[in-house]
Amino acid sequence: MMKTASHITVDDLVRQAQAGDRNAFSEIVRLLMNKITALTYKITSDKDLAVDVAQDSFIAAWQSLDSFKFDAKFESWLYRIAYNKSLNAIKKEDRNVNDFDFDTQASSSDPERELYQKELRTKVLSFLETLPKEQRAVFELKFYKGLTFTEIADTTGKALGTVKTLYREAVIKLRSVATNQRWIA
Repeated sequence: MMKTASHITVDDLVRQAQAGDRNAFSEIVRLLMNKITALTYKITSDKDLAVDVAQDSFIAAWQSLDSFKFDAKFESWLYRIAYNKSLNAIKKEDRNVNDFDFDTQASSSDPERELYQKELRTKVLSFLETLPKEQRAVFELKFYKGLTFTEIADTTGKALGTVKTLYREAVIKLRSVATNQRWIA
C-alpha cells in the first residue's frame, strides 16, 4: 500500500533524502525550520544569528545525512547539531543568553498582575544569565522546550545522568534565589 502525501513521516523523508532526493530534504527543512530556529534563538538570543545558525544546522545535517542511522529521533539528531552550532556561535560572537519565550497568562484587564509577571520574567532572565552555559542550556531545553531528559542528552551529547544533574542544580539555584529574594508573593 502506498503512503499518501499526508502520511509521509519525517523518517520517510530522511530515507528519501539519504537516497539523494533534495526535495525530500527541502520538505524536512520546511517542517522543522521553525523548531530549529526557536532552539537556536533560545541559545543565541539574536534573531538574525539564530536564523543563520539554523540554516547552517540544516546544511550540516544535509552534508552528514549519511551518518544518521535512525538509532535516535531525527529531530533529536538535528537538535544536537543546532545546539552545538549555537554554542559555537556564542563563543564566536561572545554573547550570552539573555532572552526567553515566556507564556504570559495575564490579561490586559489586570495591569497589576502584568507588572508582577514582567518583573518576575526580568528576575528569572537575570538569574539565568548567572548560570554556567551548559546548565542554562539544559534548563532551557527542559523547561521551555519541553524536551525529555533523554532528548536533551541526545541533543547535547551529554550522559543522561549529567543532564539530570545539570537541570537539578539549576532548579535548586533558582529556588534558592527566588526564596532569598522573595520573588513569590
